[in-house]
Amino acid sequence: MPLYLNDEQQMLRDTARDFIADAAPVAHLRRLRDAGDPTGFSRDLWKQFAEMGFTGILIGEEAGGLGLGHVEAGIVLEEIGRNLSPSPFLTTAVAAVEALKGAYPDQARRWLPSIAAGETLFALALDGGAKHRPINGAVRATPSGNGFKLNGRKQFVVQGHVADMLIVSAVTGGRPGEEGYNMSVFLVSPRTHGVSIETVRLADASLASHVTFDEVVVAGDALMGQVNQGIPLLDRMLRAGRTGAAAELLGVGGGVTDLTLAYLKQRRQFGTAIGSYQALQHRAAHLYAELEVARAAVLKAQQLLDAGSPRADEAVSVAKAQSSLATALAVQEGVQMHGGIGMTDEYDIGFFMKRHRVLAELFGDPNFHADALATAAGY
Repeated sequence: MPLYLNDEQQMLRDTARDFIADAAPVAHLRRLRDAGDPTGFSRDLWKQFAEMGFTGILIGEEAGGLGLGHVEAGIVLEEIGRNLSPSPFLTTAVAAVEALKGAYPDQARRWLPSIAAGETLFALALDGGAKHRPINGAVRATPSGNGFKLNGRKQFVVQGHVADMLIVSAVTGGRPGEEGYNMSVFLVSPRTHGVSIETVRLADASLASHVTFDEVVVAGDALMGQVNQGIPLLDRMLRAGRTGAAAELLGVGGGVTDLTLAYLKQRRQFGTAIGSYQALQHRAAHLYAELEVARAAVLKAQQLLDAGSPRADEAVSVAKAQSSLATALAVQEGVQMHGGIGMTDEYDIGFFMKRHRVLAELFGDPNFHADALATAAGY
């Protein structure tokens, strides 16, 4: 598979780039932050995403979507990252859609058309601690009548405070690391009795929640797939989320690099543009090379996911780790090359650094994925 976009994908990129840069630039994020917006994103903009067809990229045409793949979803996510646009696209239109496509057909028929129409938001209640550990015992589900009873607490539930539905992973047998350990995945309304949500503002001004489940009773049809068979569905959802986050990280890295290069061309010292200094040129060239390596890794992961390749897991971990590291370099170099003003709120450069920190942790940081790769290789 060639590591470049075809003509149709380039057209989608051009459309998404123009639309998002015009409708949701960094100034849009700044306005939401300064206003202390309780939603964390623009619902009007989300409806526009639906009108553009973006919300249905991964949804089949029979459900009102476009029937495209992860390469195309990544194109939109890269432009979201480039402009730091607050949006539920990653969690709802990518990760949740993949979970629903792997769930029972009636659940997919119920929810996918409403996602494509921009009417329903999903949030992922997967992690039980400060670090990404999808295999955790933070929430347990026990049989109760014809359904289940959920108890426990999940953290870092992005957009959990405004979600119409939660996708919740829960232990349904044994303990992590022990024989007989099993997980299941549930669809839970946040309005169910016993669900409490504590919303917190993250470093990048986005909003996430700690969600507590206290004797929460759900019916048997809340199960997404068979009981004790939740890990394959969880893996499918996480592959999509990790690859999407990697694409958004690429956009963050590209956006901050564009800002930095523009500053190097306009900032003058002793009558000379600082971009003419060889030391800064070498650093800019190194940054470009690292971002291009990450771009190739992300595109490869997207292509393997679309092809249903058994090698996708490894490629996804490489993409998430590489994009996190390359974007870390981009934001660090950007702040440093801007000098003292790079540390001020007046300049947008700091927003990129903060968004990187959140995205790097979401769905696993580079250390998590390095460990996953080492474990898969037998180390």
